This record gives sequence, structure tokens and C-alpha cells, in this order.
Amino acid sequence: MEYQEAKNKFISTWGSLGTLWGINKAMAQIQALLFISTEALTTEDIMEELRISRGNTSMNVRQLIDWGIVTKELRPGERKEYFSTEKDVQELARIIAKERSRREIKPVIKALQEVSSIKDDGSAATKELIKQTKALHDLASTANTMLEKLVNQKQNWMTKSLLKLIK
Repeated sequence: MEYQEAKNKFISTWGSLGTLWGINKAMAQIQALLFISTEALTTEDIMEELRISRGNTSMNVRQLIDWGIVTKELRPGERKEYFSTEKDVQELARIIAKERSRREIKPVIKALQEVSSIKDDGSAATKELIKQTKALHDLASTANTMLEKLVNQKQNWMTKSLLKLIK
């Protein structure tokens, strides 16, 4: 496989996997392109390489910046903005895990807390709702606490954590 074919395959595959970590295909493809680029890229570079519109590029780059995965660079004397991404795979995984917790897990924990705290009217249905949502709340809270401990370890958090589980 030649370079361009391998590059296209990586970007396409990473784009398809993007939905697994909570982002759309174009966002994942932009991140993949930046990940394998040797230097920061402009909006025009991204548009040309991925053959996507300026609006699609701008919107998705902004979202990647909001995720904390992409950073914007301004260069003195230039009007163009340059974009780059985290290159350390473990740090990238940590950032994604932290952001998914903030966007997905914590809102679910809050909703489960509210639902499991309803007034018990004594009916079997209410008791079952409280029991099951409290159990889910406790599970989600425990999982989130474990995830927070993992992502707050910073350096080689994934490797260290997996080794601890294996031992």
C-alpha cells in the first residue's frame, strides 16, 4: 500500500470510528488528518484534503476545539488560522474520556438522581422505579468515579490502569 492510499484509509477508518467516541464522521476525519499531519493545517488545507465545504470544516473544527482535542494557532503576520491536534495517543484518550463523562455520563447521573428521588407513594410501580433508577444511578456514579480517577492520572493512565487490573 502506498502512502496516499494508507493515509486515505486511516482517515476514512478513523472517521467511521468517530461515532464510537461521540463525534460525527467529518469531525473524526478532520482530527485524523491533523493527527497524522507533520504541521498545523489551515481551514483551506483541511477543505482541500478532505473535500468538504468551508462551513462543514469550520463548524467541525470549532467543535473539536470545544472538545479540547484541537488547538488553534495564530502566526504573526498571517491572517490564516492554523489547527493542530494532540499527538500523544494516551493524552488524546484521556481528553476524550473526560469530555464524554462531562457531556454524557454526568447528565445521566443527574437525571437518575432526580428520578430515583421521587416521592414514594407506596405503590409497587413507584417502589420499582425508585429501586431500579437508584441502582442505575449508583452504577453510573461508580463507573464515573473510576473513570475520573483514571483520567486524572495523566501520564500513561491507560497503561497503568490496565496493568493494575491484570495484576
